Amino acid sequence: MRAAQMRCLAGSSDGSEIAEFAMVLPILFMMFFAVFWFGQAFRIYTTINHAARQGARAAVAPACVTCAPGSDPAQNAYNAVQSALQSARIDPTRLQRPTNRPALCACGNANTVCNGGGRVSCANTQASICVQGAQQVGGTGPAIENDVNLSTTTTNTGTGVCGVSVSFQYPYKFTLPGTSLNLQTINLQAQAEMRSETH
Repeated sequence: MRAAQMRCLAGSSDGSEIAEFAMVLPILFMMFFAVFWFGQAFRIYTTINHAARQGARAAVAPACVTCAPGSDPAQNAYNAVQSALQSARIDPTRLQRPTNRPALCACGNANTVCNGGGRVSCANTQASICVQGAQQVGGTGPAIENDVNLSTTTTNTGTGVCGVSVSFQYPYKFTLPGTSLNLQTINLQAQAEMRSETH
């Protein structure tokens, strides 16, 4: 009796299940691709932030074991960023300076308006990342640390914490056919600050 009922139900299928499956399948594929591409974006975002931390650490280090004497702190930062990205199989040649550099004052300013002065610019020896607080005089002279103010005091009685900032952006292109994000490029931002131990 039960087997006969099952055969009857199976035989009464009129193809509506196939039509429903055909309607749902593109949505499932779209969700799968979205999870994949957003996962890739998150992986790259976490990796570039790790690379920025490594770059800031290399720029602020008072002594670099693998660096030549008098080497450029900004170049040390770039080398560390490049190494971290290559180990994660991310192309370091696609790095770009941030569209808007972080608004950081020179160390010694106790407030966010830089006491009437300008914001610290990026080191001029690096075109693909912005290193603030480390500069090489003339490109060949001894390296100097012109730290930036990483934090400010509310009472203007101190200078806060001094150090180096490394920032850059990495372009990432989504591939999601049928959506507004298809082939759209977004710039993933990375910034890290490292306290200078010499102040």
